[in-house]
Amino acid sequence: MSTPAVERIPSDMHSVTPHLVCADAVSAIDFYVKAFGATDCGKLLAPNGKLIHGMIRIGDSAIMLGEETPQWGAIGPLTLKGTPVTLHLYVQDADAAFQRAVDAGATAVMPPADMFWGDRYGMVKDPYGHSWSIAHHVRDMSMEEMQAAATAADSCGNPGA
Repeated sequence: MSTPAVERIPSDMHSVTPHLVCADAVSAIDFYVKAFGATDCGKLLAPNGKLIHGMIRIGDSAIMLGEETPQWGAIGPLTLKGTPVTLHLYVQDADAAFQRAVDAGATAVMPPADMFWGDRYGMVKDPYGHSWSIAHHVRDMSMEEMQAAATAADSCGNPGA
């Protein structure tokens, strides 16, 4: 008897999926629902109520989550005192999405502004230590136009447009 074939990459997943480690990951899921309009796709909980595995969707993208568990090498950005990773969200209205995240408890890092590369772009840090950039596209630019704008912005010490 043969086992039916399954898709190696499920049809509702992309090739790369972020997997966030958070202290108090169950509340992090609730925060992402409120701050970013995420859909809670389910939680697998340990007997102590801690999150073993969870998944949310923001737009068409999945994000997996797990509880900080140092003995398993799962350490979140609050324990590490920072992160070199930023999750980038493209949205319909960066200003509204930025404000929604701040209203939900995120810390404003950089308010939205028009940037030299053609996006309206801002940054927040969530209460679990993860950095998020939030943007919507405002103009199409060639690489040459972006390079010229980057050079001009750098000479003024300003990343904006």
